[in-house]
Amino acid sequence: MPTPGTLEDYRAPRWLPGGHLQTIWAAKLARAHTGPRPVFERERWSTPDGDFIDVDCLPAPAAQTGPAPLLVLFHGLEGSSASPYALAFARAAHARGWAFALPHFRGCSGELNLAPRAYHSGDFEEVGWMLGRLRARCGGPLRAVGISLGGNALLRWAQAAGESAAGVACAVAAVCSPIDLAAAGAAIDRGFNRQVYARMFLATMKPKALAKLRQHPGLFDADRVRRARTLYEFDDAFTAPLHGFAGTRDYWARASAQPHLQRLRVPALIVHARNDPFIPAASLPRAGGDCVTLWQPAAGGHVGFPGGGFPGHVQTMPQAVLDWLARH
Repeated sequence: MPTPGTLEDYRAPRWLPGGHLQTIWAAKLARAHTGPRPVFERERWSTPDGDFIDVDCLPAPAAQTGPAPLLVLFHGLEGSSASPYALAFARAAHARGWAFALPHFRGCSGELNLAPRAYHSGDFEEVGWMLGRLRARCGGPLRAVGISLGGNALLRWAQAAGESAAGVACAVAAVCSPIDLAAAGAAIDRGFNRQVYARMFLATMKPKALAKLRQHPGLFDADRVRRARTLYEFDDAFTAPLHGFAGTRDYWARASAQPHLQRLRVPALIVHARNDPFIPAASLPRAGGDCVTLWQPAAGGHVGFPGGGFPGHVQTMPQAVLDWLARH
C-alpha cells in the first residue's frame, strides 16, 4: 500500500493488473465513495462573453467553525460532477471539513452552451476567471485540482499567472494530465486506445459539435467532424478552429503545460502512473523546477489508482492528493 500521504509507492490490487484494467475498473465498477452520494448545489454563472457555466458546489459541514478551506476541481475530457473521481474528491474534501466546487467546462454540465466556442486543454483564461470568482467569495484557503485535461488547463493558468497565482490558490495538483498533448494524442489514437477510448470520447463530442453548428451555422466543416475517427482529426476540424489555433499541431504545441513547468511559482503536484494508457511513460517530465513535486508510481492507470478489496474503491488517489494539498 502507498506510504501515507503519497502515491509514489502505490501498488494496485493483485487481482487488477495492468493500466487498462485499472483505468476501466476505476471509471466503471469501483466504489467512488462511502456513505451517501454527495448532493451538489448548482449555480449558473454568466460569462463575460454572454455565455454561461454551471458550478456544482458542496458546502463545508455545518460543524465547521471559521472560514472553511475550498477545494476546486476541474474535470477531465467530457467529465462532470457525476464522474467517479469528482464524487470521490467531493466526499474526501467534505470529510476534512472543506467546501467543494466543480466548475463545468462549457457544454459539460448537461446543457449545450451558447457561445461559438467549447472548451480545450489550454483554456487557462477560463480557468483563471472561474478561480477568480471562487477566490473572491472564499474566506479560507483555496486549493485546486485538475483531472486529465483539467489538470493541463490548471497548470497553464498557474504558468500564465506567475507570481500572482499564489494570491488565488495556495497549491495546485494535476492528476494524469496530458501535459505533453502531442504524445498523449498520438497514444490515444493508436490501437486498442483508438478502438475503445477515442471512440468513447468521440461518441459524445461529435454530437455536441454538430449541435453547436446548428446554433452557429457555418462555424466549421460539418463533414470533417462527421468523418473524424481520431482525436487528432476531431481537434483539427473542431477544437482548433473554434479556439484560435491553426490546427491540431498548433493547438497541442501551444496548449501543452510540460514545456513551461519551470514557470510555476505556486506549489504544484503532478501525478502520473507510468502505466497510464493515455500518457506514454517516456513522455513524462523528469524535473519541473523548485515549485513542482512529481509522483510517478509504476501502476494506477488513467485516473485509476483503485484501492484493495473487492470491488475496490477510488479513494486512494484523492486522499493522497488532499494530504499533499493540506500541507500547503
